[in-house]
Amino acid sequence: MDKLNEVADGVWVRQSEWVWSNSVVVRGDDGLIIIDPGINGSELDQLADAVDRLGIPVIAGFCTHPHWDHLLWHHRFGDVPRYATPAAVHLAGVARERAQAMAAESASGIPLELIGLLTPLPGDGGPVPGEVIEHQAHAVGHAALLLADRGVLIAGDMLSDVLIPLLDIRQDDQVNAYEAALDRLDEAAGHVGVLVPGHGAVAEGPQVAARLAADRAYIDALRRGEEPVDARLGPHADWLYVPHRSNLEQVRGAGR
Repeated sequence: MDKLNEVADGVWVRQSEWVWSNSVVVRGDDGLIIIDPGINGSELDQLADAVDRLGIPVIAGFCTHPHWDHLLWHHRFGDVPRYATPAAVHLAGVARERAQAMAAESASGIPLELIGLLTPLPGDGGPVPGEVIEHQAHAVGHAALLLADRGVLIAGDMLSDVLIPLLDIRQDDQVNAYEAALDRLDEAAGHVGVLVPGHGAVAEGPQVAARLAADRAYIDALRRGEEPVDARLGPHADWLYVPHRSNLEQVRGAGR
């Protein structure tokens, strides 16, 4: 996808070839906020071209969580603050060199010097519109962004049609953390008709509830100590079995 796809008023999405990663552009009161831009340098350039065509200045960035593929930036987006929750900012700073190494190994043409340079989001949200929903599932300081006035939920690495829930090895009791996060996202979903995950297809209408149900079923199976029955797992996605086994081992280890 070489262009931005407008999924709601003032909300655009561009999908990368790398794990179907979604870069999101949101129009705020004073300009554009770019959320989780990625992935390869050529795609960041294409995203910058598409943003330029909108003719609206970029005033900020927003990072949903401190994993390397969500910590990227490009000089063409400008020297503007890139916000994240305080917990995510702290971890991104601590793990910045590791994130740079992972980016260098996994993608090409990325400005490594710009990775993970984040600013704590102020209590009033600053220029970032909507409601920030912080939780501890998947990553420290993970945040979703609810744009209730436009009927959009930007979910970060939750509610994907291609990725199973991925537990954070840094944090204990991820099953409870996921259940709590899904409760909050379920409440937010009552105000939206469009869901933008960090990876995978944009969901609309009844697909939003289906995404929530799929993640709940997977996490519930982990809690019961059962093998989840999940359409995202299968021969078409062999690479997911490594993180899936990690999830199983983490939950079984916590139950000992």
